[in-house]
Amino acid sequence: MKSSRTLALILLLLAVYWSYKSLMPSYTNEVEDVSLQSFSTDRALKHVKNLSKEPHAVGFPGHDNVRGYIISELKKLGLETNTQEGYTAGDWGNLSKATNILARIKGSGGKKALLLMSHYDSNPHSSFGASDAASGVATILEGIRSFLVENKTPKNDIIILITDAEELGLNGADLFVNRHPWAKEIGLVLNFEARGSGGPSYMLIETNRGNGKLIKEFTKANPEYPVANSLAYSIYKMLPNDTDLTVFREDGDIEGFNFAFIDDHYDYHTALDTYERLDRNSLAHQGSYLMPLLKHFSEVDLSNLKSLDDYVYFNLPFFKLVSYPFEWIWPMFGIAVIAFLLLLIMGLKRERLSVKDIFKGFLPLLITLVVNGIFGYFAWTVIKWWYPGFNDMLHGFTYNGHTYILIYALLSLAICFWTYHKFRKIGKGSLLVAPIVIWLLLSGIVAAYLKGASFFIVPVFSLLVAFMVIMNQDRPNPFLLLFLTLPGIFIFAPFIKMFPVGLGLKMMVAATVFTTLLFFLVLPFLDQLKNKERLAYLCLSLFIIFSISGHIQSDFNEERPKPSSLLYVYNADSNASIWATYDQKLIDWNAQFVANGERAPEPGELNTIPSKYRTEFTFIAAAPKKEVAEPFIDIMRDTVIGKERILELCIAPKRAINRLDVYTNPIKLNSAKVNNIVLSDYFLKNRKKRLITHYVSDNDYTELELSFPKDSILELTLYESSNDLLENKAFTVPERPKNSIPMPFVLNDAILVTKTIKFD
Repeated sequence: MKSSRTLALILLLLAVYWSYKSLMPSYTNEVEDVSLQSFSTDRALKHVKNLSKEPHAVGFPGHDNVRGYIISELKKLGLETNTQEGYTAGDWGNLSKATNILARIKGSGGKKALLLMSHYDSNPHSSFGASDAASGVATILEGIRSFLVENKTPKNDIIILITDAEELGLNGADLFVNRHPWAKEIGLVLNFEARGSGGPSYMLIETNRGNGKLIKEFTKANPEYPVANSLAYSIYKMLPNDTDLTVFREDGDIEGFNFAFIDDHYDYHTALDTYERLDRNSLAHQGSYLMPLLKHFSEVDLSNLKSLDDYVYFNLPFFKLVSYPFEWIWPMFGIAVIAFLLLLIMGLKRERLSVKDIFKGFLPLLITLVVNGIFGYFAWTVIKWWYPGFNDMLHGFTYNGHTYILIYALLSLAICFWTYHKFRKIGKGSLLVAPIVIWLLLSGIVAAYLKGASFFIVPVFSLLVAFMVIMNQDRPNPFLLLFLTLPGIFIFAPFIKMFPVGLGLKMMVAATVFTTLLFFLVLPFLDQLKNKERLAYLCLSLFIIFSISGHIQSDFNEERPKPSSLLYVYNADSNASIWATYDQKLIDWNAQFVANGERAPEPGELNTIPSKYRTEFTFIAAAPKKEVAEPFIDIMRDTVIGKERILELCIAPKRAINRLDVYTNPIKLNSAKVNNIVLSDYFLKNRKKRLITHYVSDNDYTELELSFPKDSILELTLYESSNDLLENKAFTVPERPKNSIPMPFVLNDAILVTKTIKFD
């Protein structure tokens, strides 16, 4: 029996490993004669390599090169290709001139068209965009090539849309949905994205109604490696996450599927988003989605995908995607509660359970949940305190972040094993009552408030069966108990990693709590082990070993470069200049500029352009005056009509720039146009002080037309910036060292000119 328990424990560890391994395909170098009818990851990789040779944000030189390459490749496939160009400001007040790329495969007469979409612009200013989103463009190019080789006419038209300016405000999608005639013909969108450079690709639905028909058709398409669950879907709907597909849903009432890999988040929007760092398995995973979905949705009726019904769904090894309607949620919960009560009554009547032991069983459960929860909650704070340089990784996920997840999972297991060892005298059946209660309580809460997570009840049924087995057998078969733990392992083990990866290490508490909750599901098997104390010490030893490993990996080097920042800021009003940085921990490269007179700005002393993570300047120092041309401002119209003052002005750069931000004092604007694009009333009402951010192409001007109450005083503050600080010949800023990269999500490596204009 001892050897059986040991073998079962080994199989348990293999099951945990398989819960991760089975999520995505494994890439292998393909031979040259791979079938032309098949999706080839290697062929897709060639596209990625060509698309990510240089940064290619809107307005940067590489942008035109990437657009030209995509158009050329589509034409090679025999597709008539055209572009759509125009200014848009989207819903965020981010103005840019987007140039979308379009092609179309004619079908035999379907009512609606299938749209394949990704975007080709990279994030300003340093990202090479290999994952985000050259990987998506490459997936579509290779998938369409493979589809066309079969020489079959699909039922539905297939439209290829490679959008522009996604990174700036979903501008290309906005341009297509609201101004292109093809938009009204779209029945479904497949959108390929990335928020990191590796890991499994998650499927997320965008719909204004229920997901029922979408899930049914997705299941019929039968992709080999679906990674999706309705918990992520429910959370996604509550968070302000946006992709190009969001515009289709909000402005066009068009459903669709997002496919995005999110691991190795530290590469996202950085100079590390390169061809070399793209996970080949992730690219293969995107292809494994596209081909079956393309074949399926090019033939089915896309006009009949709207539904009022929602489905609970989750992926499971061997079963792929499991789903059932929301109407089953409460009946399943009720069956579980009734089954538990019947087993509880039966156990008490047969004296297989003890009331005293049942109450004692809540002590180790509460101890482990509280202690592990506290460790997880403060984990990121402690890590940043110990390693201050991590404060400059604005992603919130460090290069050794996976090691930290493992460290805290091992610590949680050590606490669980040690605590339950101390309470080993409690009867085995009685000890399981508390875990069942907590899981039923959790299942009831999510059934009421987070229905997408209602699949939490599924492994509870296995836990109830294990409870019944233990009450009826003195020496239950360890392999049977192991088998009953598999639903919990396959469903919840990936969550231990998913939440900190997706939401940052600040969500380490999710990893420690899910580790503890999973321990409860596996407790029927683990409690049969006689050496829980040894397992506690083993987990503690591994915790120490991996903590040392994490410490060794905590430094910055060429493989793990530190984000850094530097700006030259010229205030045209005061004729003064400063060096500025966002770094919490300086490196020698930028310290040489702010070391003399280095200080932190006083609150409200210096207005800066806000970033995604509300990052402010940390250190500033006086800088020598350089000849930096301020923008030319031409007031073309300034008049009063009734109670309104109408102001028109044109702001033209007198140097090469990439961006212009315009802010106002707190004032009510009745209306606003920027380059003839009307800003919505909703935006004007909720904008706070920022009026517009213009991501400039071809050094274009910015034309404003504003209407405001005639008795109000308008104050415009301009922030004109160029990302050429390191290349500008007027400056002598050396190249950044190889152990550092430009900090993402902030205006960086920039020459910034500020100027204020007041209209009394």
